[in-house]
Amino acid sequence: MDELFSVSRPRREIAPGAVHVPDWLDPDEQRELVESCREWARPPAPMRHTLLPGGGRMSVSTVCLGWHWSPYRYTRTAVDVDDAAVPPLPDRLVELGRRAVADAYDDPAAGNEYEPDTALINFYDRDARMGMHQDKDERVSAPIVSLSFGDACLFRFGTSESRGRPYTDVRLESGDLFVFGGPSRFAYHGVPVVYPDTGSARCGLATGRLNITLRSTGLE
Repeated sequence: MDELFSVSRPRREIAPGAVHVPDWLDPDEQRELVESCREWARPPAPMRHTLLPGGGRMSVSTVCLGWHWSPYRYTRTAVDVDDAAVPPLPDRLVELGRRAVADAYDDPAAGNEYEPDTALINFYDRDARMGMHQDKDERVSAPIVSLSFGDACLFRFGTSESRGRPYTDVRLESGDLFVFGGPSRFAYHGVPVVYPDTGSARCGLATGRLNITLRSTGLE
């Protein structure tokens, strides 16, 4: 019945190099990745609320693969959690990232060249937010790949010059892909709103929003 009333959401270039691909992952792929995230979130180096240098605590909880991110650096151990070694980035996430870049840019060569070496997995409960920020702790400017699961959110995508306007608001649903690189690689972006109870149980997440972000650090 849902399919009879579904609204078409076309692929859209939000800004040069920033592409939104709705429903990129089917429910089976989503469910498999959600289950994997549950395993990756376990100790050692478990999911945590990151502490910021000013003493604040992020409302989003995060676990990392490949490299551990803490403000504002990457390390091989979870230095702000339990100093355990960070699990490696699985090959299947590397391949997923390559497929994402190829599909978003309609360019197989760009996908083949993409070499992600870390994943940040963020969990948002109904009250979690992510302020406008740039992903600029990496030493290379390879694209950022973002995958969404569970509850929908409002994703705010701006420019590289300012946290404020102009920006474009995009609703990201479970299974959506968002890739930003090229001229938009260092654009400010954030999640001001999560829409509770909008996800489908088919993805394996009963509540909240899960986000997998793939990056290339440029580190050895």
